[in-house]
Amino acid sequence: MLHKQSFSRKIFVVFNVLLLSCITILGIIPFVHLLSVSLSSNTAAMAGEVKLWPVGFTWDAYVYLGEKVEFFRSLGVSIERVLLGSVINLLLVFITAFPLSKSNDQFKFRTVYVWIFAITMYFGGGLIPTYIIVKNTGLIDSIWALILPGALNVWNMVLMLNFFRNIPRELDEAATIDGAGHWRVLWQIYLPVSLPSIATIGLFTVVGHWNAWFDGILYLNSPERYPLQTYLSTLIMSLNAQMSSMSLEQLKVMENLSEKTIRTAQIFMGALPIMVVYPFLQRYFVKGMTVGSVKE
Repeated sequence: MLHKQSFSRKIFVVFNVLLLSCITILGIIPFVHLLSVSLSSNTAAMAGEVKLWPVGFTWDAYVYLGEKVEFFRSLGVSIERVLLGSVINLLLVFITAFPLSKSNDQFKFRTVYVWIFAITMYFGGGLIPTYIIVKNTGLIDSIWALILPGALNVWNMVLMLNFFRNIPRELDEAATIDGAGHWRVLWQIYLPVSLPSIATIGLFTVVGHWNAWFDGILYLNSPERYPLQTYLSTLIMSLNAQMSSMSLEQLKVMENLSEKTIRTAQIFMGALPIMVVYPFLQRYFVKGMTVGSVKE
């Protein structure tokens, strides 16, 4: 049965819509500005004349990026990193959170293990010890140096752990009575009901791997192994070095390019895949705001 809304309720709804619309517009404006600067001429971009619409429209910045073989090679490395890293991260989070979600009478010393993991969220080993470990394990200059050091995200594990603790214990007990072992309970009981949580954590993991750039500089010696974000972060320096050694003819071809237009183009290209994926999976992010927030 539909109830007639009061006047105050209508005012509240209108206020919420206007407020959220303003917040949405404020979130979109920076990306529109980035796109406009990247599509503008060098003169307009450097003079600060570009606002929300390109001035002296040109594709030169994107043509410059697109013609670089290194760009597509680094894009392939990033895709490989996202696929491998996300699968490994989710698998480790899933199989670690499952036993730690049990009660102390089911899993002895559970609290001790949880605290051991939790301590790593507040205290790290440090940059130099981490680098030494990666080097001594032979991971330097390989894709695994970008994946294995952070293979188990403890924060995501805690979210999954608390989600598991909210699953009715009767499901676990009924499966055990029917003869199911721990692995069968994990894959046939917990996995199907945890798909929203897994999707949320998976998206967090994908975004984290896609945006990471510093570990590429730290652990990779060969530029051809750089992921996209690491490659883009070094592009400006290489562009300045290249332009200083170019002939007059080459500089004339690149007269619409500058550090600012290239930088905005690379930022936009780096954020574009996530911006395309996010709207279709937004509901999982919304659900992820509360996943694991309720504890027994």
